[in-house]
Amino acid sequence: MTMRMLVENMLANKQAGLGSPGIDEIRWLKPVYPGDTLRIETEVLSKRQSQSKPHMGSFRSQATIYNQDDAPVMSMVSNGLIRVRGD
Repeated sequence: MTMRMLVENMLANKQAGLGSPGIDEIRWLKPVYPGDTLRIETEVLSKRQSQSKPHMGSFRSQATIYNQDDAPVMSMVSNGLIRVRGD
């Protein structure tokens, strides 16, 4: 469900994303049940521009997924590739 929400957000909002090499950490904190309403909050932990491909950068982000009671049900740290803005 989380990946579906992330992809739908990327389709609905213009993104500079170039993919992801993967997720470093994922934790299921509480069960999710049919009828639950989920939301995601993300925070960028770090970012850097590629030395060999200056038009690209990478970032690490922490996502926390909450249910309708604002209880965290999942967390993950992921890596992403992104297009760098021109000067």
